[in-house]
Amino acid sequence: MSLLPEATHLEKSIIYIRDLSNCPPSYLNDPGRKEFFEIVWLKNEEPLHALQASEFDSKGDWIYLIPPYRVHQLNKAGKNGVLISFKRSVLEGEEKEFLLDLFKIFNVQGEFSCLRLNQETAAELSNIYKLIEDEYQKAGNTFIITKALLKVFLLKLIQVKEHEFTSHDVQQKRVYEFLMLLESNYQQVRNTDFYAGKIGISSKRLNQILKEKLNKTGMQIIHDRIILEAKRKIIHSAHTIKEIAYELGFSDRPYFSRFFKKQTGQTPEEFQKEARNHIESKFNTLV
Repeated sequence: MSLLPEATHLEKSIIYIRDLSNCPPSYLNDPGRKEFFEIVWLKNEEPLHALQASEFDSKGDWIYLIPPYRVHQLNKAGKNGVLISFKRSVLEGEEKEFLLDLFKIFNVQGEFSCLRLNQETAAELSNIYKLIEDEYQKAGNTFIITKALLKVFLLKLIQVKEHEFTSHDVQQKRVYEFLMLLESNYQQVRNTDFYAGKIGISSKRLNQILKEKLNKTGMQIIHDRIILEAKRKIIHSAHTIKEIAYELGFSDRPYFSRFFKKQTGQTPEEFQKEARNHIESKFNTLV
């Protein structure tokens, strides 16, 4: 496995770092990108998302945390900043508490999470990033060192984000434990009993917790994850909608189309057309 790929070839890479001004279209279009966590750090820039009136409206440092398998569009064309991408396999062997915190700051149930950095925090993260970049650029770079430095960077982001959350109580931990289990099992298991049993609580209690914390039932969240994967496949794969339906475990295309429209308000074909138009109109966009 490689830290520094030629061009992109992300299937052979586990960590990918670039200045945003030097991020090639080959990265943006690489099908292997779906497996990567992405950190997009804008420096002295306007945010990419709409702000509420009470939020900051001036330029500054913004960090976007995008979980794997997302289809959200973030147009970073011409922006000043850096990109850090790393594969889920980088996290193998990490302790459960760290993974739960990481899933939390990346908002694995949503499209992305965003942090506004103050000057002091930006300076601290810049120092850590410089160490990561230096190690990454070395000939024969050492994965163990790069991974350790990346973990320090992530721990700092967790610390920055922590004040935005209420107390990390046992119910919150159960929510993220459910989401972690879901990532590994949703294509095979689509009932809440399985996940509740793994967590050690009843299906009814799991649904109560999820409803309280995420305002959705377990089945709604499972459906959301299936739709997310369906959208990713429609955008990024060359498979037909019929093939995608079978890959996702649907017995026939009409059943899949009804499910997709019920969840999104669009047919798969309508979504495919809209997504293609969006991508074609926004070159150099994070897809």
